[in-house]
Amino acid sequence: MLTEAQIAEFDESGYLQAGRVMSDEHADAMRERLYQVAENRGQRSPEANRNMTGDRQNVVIQIVNIWEADDLFYQHLFNPIMCEMMAAVMRTDTIRVWHDQVQYKPAKVGGPTTWHQDHPYWPIIQPADLVSVWVALDDVDVENGCMWMVPGSHKWGPHKGGTIGTRMEDFAPTPDLSQLPEGVDVTPVPMPVKKGHAGIHHCLTWHGSPPNRSERGRPGIAVHYMPGYTRYEKDPGKTHIVEHNVEVQPGEILKGKHFPTVYENGKVLG
Repeated sequence: MLTEAQIAEFDESGYLQAGRVMSDEHADAMRERLYQVAENRGQRSPEANRNMTGDRQNVVIQIVNIWEADDLFYQHLFNPIMCEMMAAVMRTDTIRVWHDQVQYKPAKVGGPTTWHQDHPYWPIIQPADLVSVWVALDDVDVENGCMWMVPGSHKWGPHKGGTIGTRMEDFAPTPDLSQLPEGVDVTPVPMPVKKGHAGIHHCLTWHGSPPNRSERGRPGIAVHYMPGYTRYEKDPGKTHIVEHNVEVQPGEILKGKHFPTVYENGKVLG
């Protein structure tokens, strides 16, 4: 359970190193299952499994909805510590899963993730109140490419175009300052996460991660949670990889078997 001080920190910064959510042994088991799915040896197939970059020297393995491919990851959606965290920071009594996502960066050849906000990449859902829980399945730090956050950036609204841009020499965002409040500080800070621990961030918080050139991989799993009032909104000319799973009409609450309800009436389900 998050303390009032932690909730206040999240409200101010847009992210939080939220502490342990599972044992090291459970994280080890999930890490091995992640590798199985990435190598197409899972129980079933996920929504997507690909190298986002298409570059063998800068590899970012993206798996979308790994929960559909492996029962251990399905159970992970209902992690009671995570669900209680989300209820606290989103201030809601109903939580659903938008989708989950792995971005695995292998040792030595792990590629970068450019600076961005999540919600502009999710053009079919409103409002922008989602929060992600990123769990490290091994120790993740500056050396092996942890995420970096721009504190307070969730208060600035969605950036037009979604992508911020990156100076790779010092891994810093290069925003169009004309789109931002006057005098804002865009200095990023690292968010290392220990194995079995979680980092959480708002869907409008600017974040990114540099290449992984270390001897260690960077396995982790993000679950993108949405409050129960999140709507499906059709945006002409825009779509999302999971839109074909939507079973409701534009303007209606986004729910259904592909968007599991994990918390309702103040209780964890599953």
